[in-house]
Amino acid sequence: MVHAYVQLTITNADSFAAYREKAGEALARHGAVVVQSSRDLSALDGDPDLSDIGVILSFKDADAARAWINDPTLAETHQLRRDAGTCNITLLG
Repeated sequence: MVHAYVQLTITNADSFAAYREKAGEALARHGAVVVQSSRDLSALDGDPDLSDIGVILSFKDADAARAWINDPTLAETHQLRRDAGTCNITLLG
């Protein structure tokens, strides 16, 4: 099992709302599970740039995570997320 950390800073609420409508199905298609999602972020150590939303995703392996992000049938869904603001996704594993 591997995890991905998603950092979202929302500047387009409409695009984010449209993304949220499709995100669950898109993740499920590749066996991903949302482990945690929060708008209440705080630093434990250091001085990181905190995003508006932090999400931890779980995938069965790194190949499943890459299949999700590279799935051409999900290009529109991923674009909605990108259009919603700044999005960084880090694969942990």
